[in-house]
Amino acid sequence: MTAANNIATHKVDKEKSMLHAQEWRSQRSHHQHYSVGLAQSEGEIEAAQRLRYHVFAEELGARLNVRTPGVDADIYDPYCEHLVVRDEQLGKLVGTYRILTPEAAKKVGNYYSDNEFDLTRLEHLRPGMVEIGRSCIHPDYRTGAVIALLWGKLAEFMLRNNYGYLIGCASIGMADGGHNAANLFVQQIDPNIAPLEYRVFPRNRLPFERLVTGQAADVPPLLKGYLRAGAWICGDPAWDPDFNTADLPLLLPMERLSPRYARHFLKA
Repeated sequence: MTAANNIATHKVDKEKSMLHAQEWRSQRSHHQHYSVGLAQSEGEIEAAQRLRYHVFAEELGARLNVRTPGVDADIYDPYCEHLVVRDEQLGKLVGTYRILTPEAAKKVGNYYSDNEFDLTRLEHLRPGMVEIGRSCIHPDYRTGAVIALLWGKLAEFMLRNNYGYLIGCASIGMADGGHNAANLFVQQIDPNIAPLEYRVFPRNRLPFERLVTGQAADVPPLLKGYLRAGAWICGDPAWDPDFNTADLPLLLPMERLSPRYARHFLKA
């Protein structure tokens, strides 16, 4: 085969790959009366942002600086993919995740987590590191089915694009003054701590030592799921005063994804 033929073949293969990627982006998976996939319109993104506002501000009391009433949006949103679950019977959006790819993080300037933590030790992971955040589910749909659909599509997204690492924060409410968050961190850190080379450092550290009571901690289902999937806790929690949460930094190398979770997420 000539050099010209090689170039032409490579071009065709690249165009096919891009076409397949675009087709996957627009695909919706259907499970019972739910559909899950990446948001395809500005209207769908705004619906996800309205759900976020409802959960974070109205339900949990977060102080959000909003430009449009009832819409949680920030500088990262235009650069993110927005993973959404819809109840097709009722025609409403009921769950969402925000996904910031390494390419998009480079365009916006950093990851959202950079604002809360010093990520210096993860610098070498950035080319393959995807950040997830703003996870929320409508109060009427917190039975496990919606989060399973979101995680399944997220795992598919990671594998299709050959990304090797997921980062994000698990937020723990501090309505009790932070005692549960402190107890949780102390009780979960030993079995789940990241190796030293993956440690990060909070910019606004939660003084958990002063808040520990020794009571058994209530572990949020989302955090429990991350840890069971194989995620590491990468350091001390940060305090987010706007959301009034303790944020635990998490890192999940895809090669650590537990076989049970992988089979469950990728069976379809």
